[in-house]
Amino acid sequence: MIKNIAVIPGDGIGEEVIAQTVRVLDAVGEKFGHKFNYTYLEAGGCAIDSTGKPLPEATLETCKKSDSVLLGAVGGPKWDHIPGIRPEQALLGLRGGLGLFANLRPAIMYDQLKEACPLKESIIDGGLDIMIVRELTGGIYFGKSGRSEDGQSGYDVEEYSFYEIERLLRQAAEIAMKRNKHVTVVDKANILETSRMWRECAAKVFAEYPDIKVDFLYVDNASMQLVRNPRQFDVIATSNIFGDILSDEASQITGSIGMLPSASLGEGSFGMYEPVHGSAPDIAGKNIANPLATILSGAMMLRYSFGMQAEADDIEAAVGKALDAGYRTADIAGGTTPIGTKEMGDAVIKYL
Repeated sequence: MIKNIAVIPGDGIGEEVIAQTVRVLDAVGEKFGHKFNYTYLEAGGCAIDSTGKPLPEATLETCKKSDSVLLGAVGGPKWDHIPGIRPEQALLGLRGGLGLFANLRPAIMYDQLKEACPLKESIIDGGLDIMIVRELTGGIYFGKSGRSEDGQSGYDVEEYSFYEIERLLRQAAEIAMKRNKHVTVVDKANILETSRMWRECAAKVFAEYPDIKVDFLYVDNASMQLVRNPRQFDVIATSNIFGDILSDEASQITGSIGMLPSASLGEGSFGMYEPVHGSAPDIAGKNIANPLATILSGAMMLRYSFGMQAEADDIEAAVGKALDAGYRTADIAGGTTPIGTKEMGDAVIKYL
């Protein structure tokens, strides 16, 4: 099978972690008989430097013609002084321009790294594996906003259509069917009309998935339950702002943001895959960044965009074996063998 991947290394450590992910994908392709073609593109701060725009039109158009997008990280203090332009605007442009409406944020805590988890061992014994499915293009972040004429009050409007909610919940249902068939819809239906719409849509969508167990939590209770008993969750489906907050909370439970991948999906199988962490310009070029979040994002690409389940499983298993063997970059605790970015890529490839 041949797949065309648009690769955006971005800024800071993006180039380093992307390089190791491409190596791992090539190793998987060789093992399973696939060919991955890569087109390297600019977005973020480096694109501002070369074109004056965080997202050049050519980058967006090439991404649209690809089978998926692999992104490193964008941003950094180098570009903070430019009025009206931010490297992070490239992310919003890519999400909107590519029609990416569902953000998948796994919160996975490997048992080998449980000493880095801030929760007591009895709560997380056996590891954690939660998938947060966040609506990405609607809600309060995209609603009407402004100030009163006298500037003494402001407003931000939360607005959703049934269509936007239904397609997100359907995506969550399809993901749950490949996992433990349990979806928790998080809302604030005791207060918000949009949240009551989420419950109406859930009743319609999950009637088509009788094998899925569905429950509902108010967002304040969900935030407490993530700390009190995170293992009760399988798939969490929620709105843009609630998903933004809960996914960051869940990422801290796992112990290291350097281990967390993500995906943003559109209609069909197209997606953009990137690590949760930022560009970390302070450690760029030092061969100390953790590439595992990006490598695991590559595994998500194989699973969700290309339907390559065995190949994705192999990458994830290889990461686990590398951790079992004691390999650690500087950001993750424990282990017996401290190594750098490239050496972690070597370890994953070895265990493939």
